Amino acid sequence: MTFNKSDSRGVKQPHNDPLVIMLTIEGFNTKRILVDNGNSVDIIYFSAFQQLKLDPRRLHPFDSPLISFSGDRVYPRGIVTLTVTVGTYPKQLTRQMDFFVVNCPSSYNVIIRRPALNKWKASTSTYCLKVKFSMEDGVGEVKGDQVLARECYQAILAAKENHTWIVEEKEEEKVEALEVVELIEGEMTKTTRIGTTLSPEIRTRPIQFLKENLDVFAWSHDDMPGISPEVIQHKLNVDPERKPIKQRRRTFAPERDQAIADEVSKLLTAGFIREVYYPDWLANVILVKKANGKWRMCVDFTDLNKACPKDSFPLPRIDQLVDSTAGHKLLTFMDAFSRYNQIKMAYED
Repeated sequence: MTFNKSDSRGVKQPHNDPLVIMLTIEGFNTKRILVDNGNSVDIIYFSAFQQLKLDPRRLHPFDSPLISFSGDRVYPRGIVTLTVTVGTYPKQLTRQMDFFVVNCPSSYNVIIRRPALNKWKASTSTYCLKVKFSMEDGVGEVKGDQVLARECYQAILAAKENHTWIVEEKEEEKVEALEVVELIEGEMTKTTRIGTTLSPEIRTRPIQFLKENLDVFAWSHDDMPGISPEVIQHKLNVDPERKPIKQRRRTFAPERDQAIADEVSKLLTAGFIREVYYPDWLANVILVKKANGKWRMCVDFTDLNKACPKDSFPLPRIDQLVDSTAGHKLLTFMDAFSRYNQIKMAYED
């Protein structure tokens, strides 16, 4: 299945409209159906369930609530199996599909997500506003209704509707036991940890991969050269109308003084910091106790932050990050060593 320029014919460009289509459900043409590639729950709203004049006795109970990314919870009326036909004659596909019946306000009648798309062997294009699905004798398609999509979107904004429902897991995941693995034989200071429940094959492969790529590990500040400024560097965008502020010098207890001296010595040796004379801006360091009892040295850049504009969108969309993990067997969390030192400050700053 492919999408080309002809597939976008009739779509007003540029646009960021959702993909809203029509399907035949239980023999009735049903409009206002949102196609959403995210999440894993197909939903029919209770108002649409009633309009289709479906027998409530067809509902199978479902105890777990649906939860949105904003934390809202709703208990579905149940799960119902419906006959759904996608496409237009002669290229049509009919399948039995399970829907969660949700009783809450919505501008949509139905939300189609991954289970339905996978059952249809379908691909979507939000640019072309079209769904294509595989058939034995070719490829069928459904065009989106751009006018209806905009009407629904405006209604959603006005009513502040929520459509990011996922099933809340009842049982909490247990923390997996970890074993220590030496990456360099005989050097217990250069180790990593790996789950004990992995199969022998899966366990061997990541350990071998890590040993073959030891050069990416940093055991101390000296092992971490940092990212070249030619690739990326951190620049300050200070408001020129703000006056530089020099904080008053703070005093620390002997234990904290020693921790500061040790950290400063490490940073100087690694070349991450340098001594300056007569600075316009002056900020104190702050020590924060770590969980392991050691000290983390931070800098009080409160005054400097106030003089710089704020980033209104500092993080990516969390729901997209969660959805991107679907279909993968393994998930890893990388902990970058002293990550705040990896990207260097622009020299002029």
